[in-house]
Amino acid sequence: MSRDNVENKNELTEIIDGCIANKRKAQEQLFKLFYGKMMGVCLRYHRDKDDAQEILQLAFIKVFDKLDGYDHTGSFEGWMRRIVANTCIDAIRKSKKDPIRTENDEDFVLQTENTIEEKEEFELTSIKAEAAMLAIDGLSPAYKAVFNLYVIEEYKHKEISEILGISEGTSKSNLAKAKMNLKKILKEKFTTIDQ
Repeated sequence: MSRDNVENKNELTEIIDGCIANKRKAQEQLFKLFYGKMMGVCLRYHRDKDDAQEILQLAFIKVFDKLDGYDHTGSFEGWMRRIVANTCIDAIRKSKKDPIRTENDEDFVLQTENTIEEKEEFELTSIKAEAAMLAIDGLSPAYKAVFNLYVIEEYKHKEISEILGISEGTSKSNLAKAKMNLKKILKEKFTTIDQ
């Protein structure tokens, strides 16, 4: 670990300790330090910037409340990202009755579960980030939530099922449908990408 990383880690530890002690300046520092990255997380789940900002504020309140439970092992940013992502999912749940489950999810899993594993994995890395984000933004809340949690946040289907209150099969189904819809959206809107 380089000297800069040690100093940054020590500085972050001081900021976290200040937040635990309810020091306003430390809270402002933590907010400024992670606002941009965490706003990006919120915008992956919510299209409207005002909604995303409101949800991010709620997420920061949760972060401040739970800071004394952070054990300084692993990535603090990763720890915070999970809280922000879960706050986004909670907001989706509150805004609609059950946006995560769609009709015939279990039937779709039975038909596609085996073939999904055999097909070539859908790669977003070759697509320009801006085009990919526009395509992801076009997904339904159910598909978008699972896609973000699985692909971007790197949760496993079992974890997603617990977070969203759905079965693992529904999580797999929504991911498969999200990938198919992304391909369709990209072909319709960005035909030059595949050429």
